[in-house]
Amino acid sequence: MNVTIVGRNIDLTDAMKDHISKVISEVEKYNLGIVHATVIIDKDKRDFFTVEIVMNIPEKGTAVVHFKDKDMYTALDKAKDKLEKLLRRYHDKKTDHHKKDRIEPLIVEEEEDEIIQMPLDVEKPLSIEEAIEEFKKSGLYFMVFKDTEGEKRVIYRRKDGKLGLY
Repeated sequence: MNVTIVGRNIDLTDAMKDHISKVISEVEKYNLGIVHATVIIDKDKRDFFTVEIVMNIPEKGTAVVHFKDKDMYTALDKAKDKLEKLLRRYHDKKTDHHKKDRIEPLIVEEEEDEIIQMPLDVEKPLSIEEAIEEFKKSGLYFMVFKDTEGEKRVIYRRKDGKLGLY
């Protein structure tokens, strides 16, 4: 990436140029293929610094960010924050867009529910304690049994791990 640093009404020191280069190198992490970056620092009559960052991005065009502050370094950092927000949005939009193209639709053939009949062993009446013991040994999800009073009951394992009884 080509970087041009311009100072208007100000002489830029090496420390300023290094800080500007560091700021520009930090926004390269978005991998947008930035072709050219121009940083213009202008000092007006009231000693305010205006930082303007212009970046040429392929497929996007030109990104321009301005910020004005009394301190040049603060203005540069705030402009960098604005630029990162803009580039992050574009990067997210670009990566999300490509992910949609790469995902192939999942085709699932619907299967008919098959019912398998199984015999129920509810002939022998059990007490609730006996049913719990047998249920724990069997490893089933639920068990139907007749209690000692002759009513059909269902014992099952709840989501919290405890046992339920109908």
